[in-house]
Amino acid sequence: MREIKAIIQPFLAEKVLDALHQIQEMPGITVSEVRGYGKWHDATTSGDEKRIEIFGDKKIKLEAVVPDPLVDQVIETIARAAHTGNPGDGKIFVLPVWDVLKIRTGERGDQAI
Repeated sequence: MREIKAIIQPFLAEKVLDALHQIQEMPGITVSEVRGYGKWHDATTSGDEKRIEIFGDKKIKLEAVVPDPLVDQVIETIARAAHTGNPGDGKIFVLPVWDVLKIRTGERGDQAI
C-alpha cells in the first residue's frame, strides 16, 4: 500500500477528481484546501500581497491510500489531469503505508482501504 499526496491548482481539482473517478478500483480520496508556495515564489511582494507572501497561494491537497498495483495509474492520472506546464502545477508524493485499520469493521491491510 502507498499513500499518494498531491498538491494541485484549485481550478483543476474537479478535472483531476473526475479523472480519478474513472479508475474503477480507486478506494477513495480526501480533499483539503491548503496554502503554500514553492521555490519559485517571489518574496518581493508588498501591501495586500503580503498575506499571500506569508501564507502562500491557495492549493488543493488530495490524499489517497491505494494498493500497490494502482500506484502508477493514480499518479499518472493526477499528473495528466493537473498539468498546465506553468509554475505552480504542483507535486505528487508517494509514501509507504505499513498498515491500515478500518475502525468500523476491524479489517486490516488492503481489505481496510
